[in-house]
Amino acid sequence: MKNIAILGSTGSIGTQTLDIVRLNEDMKVSVLTAYKNINLIFKQILEFCPKLVCIFGIIEAAELKERLETAYSEGKLKSVPEIVTGMEGLIQAASYPDSDIVVTAVVGMLGIRPTIAAINAKKDIALANKETLVCAGHIIMKLAKEKGVNIYPVDSEHSAIFQCLQGKADNKIKKLLLTASGGPFLHTPKEELKNVTLESALKHPNWAMGAKVTIDSSTMVNKGLEVCEARWLFDTEPDKIEVVIQPQSIVHSAVEFEDGSVIAQMGVPDMKLPISYALTYPERRFVSDNYLDLFSISKLDFIKPDLDKFRGLKLAFTAITEGGSLPTVFNAANEVAVALFIQKKIRYLDIVNIIEENLNKHKKIDYPDVDTIEGIQREILESVKTIM
Repeated sequence: MKNIAILGSTGSIGTQTLDIVRLNEDMKVSVLTAYKNINLIFKQILEFCPKLVCIFGIIEAAELKERLETAYSEGKLKSVPEIVTGMEGLIQAASYPDSDIVVTAVVGMLGIRPTIAAINAKKDIALANKETLVCAGHIIMKLAKEKGVNIYPVDSEHSAIFQCLQGKADNKIKKLLLTASGGPFLHTPKEELKNVTLESALKHPNWAMGAKVTIDSSTMVNKGLEVCEARWLFDTEPDKIEVVIQPQSIVHSAVEFEDGSVIAQMGVPDMKLPISYALTYPERRFVSDNYLDLFSISKLDFIKPDLDKFRGLKLAFTAITEGGSLPTVFNAANEVAVALFIQKKIRYLDIVNIIEENLNKHKKIDYPDVDTIEGIQREILESVKTIM
């Protein structure tokens, strides 16, 4: 039996992870966490009976506990799980003794400390929180190696690269080819981006994702974050990572080797595939009947990204090439800017403008620790409070 802790069980990755658990009798959920969505996590607890639950908000945690005690008294629940709150609770959830693997599916830089705690507790990681490596890759990968912990990527692109590298570790890599869908504005003229609305930015052509990730995909900042993540995950210099737009989202990424061979991973655009592989590696198990039909696709397109139009991607390459604290600035400024855009307090193009402004004024720190990383996030949040 594989015991699974899911950090962020009410989000897109978390709910799809539970779909995978439903398909596998040898998987059990030991931990569930959510930010404030007690209605959904209440249903999840009734179904999966975890031993520990973390709700980040204290008020919501108290309400959930009351609802669970009522369910227990009515015979709808065998036992009431332990309820914890806040960052301390999230760290406790990540390092819970009765878990074998931790799915880190929380959004944003909130995932850094719990991931470190899970690694210190020698839990394998199914990594869906890219910000952890973007901001603290120099800390995370070193610690995972020291503790003998496996990090299995859940992002479809990084999972694809991971799959392409299986059995080929001794072969020299020439280039990682990180694919992107191009988002909803791939064919929108640059001058029209100034008129982009929140509603149009949330309409991704291929993937069903949370609001923040969907907005990031539309600006291609998400691909920039994935470049930063790939740099650490596969110990590859940024100049050996190339972004290729693949609009059909069928080729999820590829690896080019020194002899010129290119090995790609293909499949239907379904996040359950990389989630399942991360949980069952090295096995491949049934996920759905939605198999890839090459005849119905008929063709695959590959397009070079326009870095003038998608400046966020260009800024990401600058940040990860310079290194140090700059990827943290890139990520933190984007988090703040996207939140403002979702609240309709700034315009669409202001997202990348805010990122660029913060990168330009930041004085790089070569090896930031976690306190410094979090301090940078607070500084950037403080700097835009006048907008909020």
